[in-house]
Amino acid sequence: MADLSGHCLCGAVRFKVQGPVRTAGHCHCESCRRAASSPVTSFFTVERADASFAGDSLRFYASSPGVRRGFCSECGSPMSFQTERRPSEIDFYVASLDDGQSVGILEHWHWDERVDWITIVDDLPKGDGGA
Repeated sequence: MADLSGHCLCGAVRFKVQGPVRTAGHCHCESCRRAASSPVTSFFTVERADASFAGDSLRFYASSPGVRRGFCSECGSPMSFQTERRPSEIDFYVASLDDGQSVGILEHWHWDERVDWITIVDDLPKGDGGA
C-alpha cells in the first residue's frame, strides 16, 4: 500500500495516492519525450480511484486519440498521463513525487523508440510496447 504525494514546479497542483503502485517504468516513446522535452520519462501507475488532485490550475491536453495529459497551467509542469486503453489507471511522473526515492522503476517501455544519443545500461526488462 503506497501513500504518495507530489506537486508541480510552482506547487499550484498537488496529487495524492493512497493505494498500491501497479507498475513503474521509463518511457521512451516519442510522444512522452516531446511532452516532457526529455530523452526519457519515468512514470508510476496506480488505480484512478486511489488518486486525487488538488489545485485549480490543473488542465488536460488530448495529445493523441484516447490520451490525455494533465499539466499545471501556471508553470507548465506535466503531471499525469491517462489512456482509454487502461481506463481504470492513471500514470504520474516519478520526478514530481515529494519523495522520488519511494517508487522503484521496474522496466523500460517503448525501447524501440529510444533516442540513440543516450546510453542506458541496466538489467531492467526492455519492451517495445507500453504499460
